[in-house]
Amino acid sequence: MVSLATEDDGGAIVALAEAVGNFTPEEVACVDELWRAYRAQGEASGYTFLVYRAKGRVLGFACYGPHSLAEGVFDLYWLATAPQARGRGIGRALVEAVEQGVRARGGRLVLVETSGMPEYEPARRFYERVGYRYEAVIHDFYHPGDDLLIFVKRLGPGTSE
Repeated sequence: MVSLATEDDGGAIVALAEAVGNFTPEEVACVDELWRAYRAQGEASGYTFLVYRAKGRVLGFACYGPHSLAEGVFDLYWLATAPQARGRGIGRALVEAVEQGVRARGGRLVLVETSGMPEYEPARRFYERVGYRYEAVIHDFYHPGDDLLIFVKRLGPGTSE
């Protein structure tokens, strides 16, 4: 079940970010930094954390927030599912909850930025399966040979294809 993350979820969120295998230590530190900002300031931090919990365990999390200086645009910053729980619809449930939260805040677009490296291929296919469209690439963004790929989902009125 998806819900807003609580104070007690911080350790599980960071541990899950470490466990997924794709995130670098710097990226895990970024998840921790955003979590701390969210816990200290709530949505005023610019971030919202959701968790998917089953039998008292956090099996997935998402972090999203409004994109600065853009009307109705939100970023899905982080999405992770526990490796042992993949393929059970957890990622899809989290994305649907993010989109519901974005719509409730008047959002019209959700952006996802991800790596072009081969190990991120499953993530890219997942985003396409849940309705995100590949929109842009910035070559050699993260480092030489690692492109930034941007996926977008339009959420309704006020958008164009």
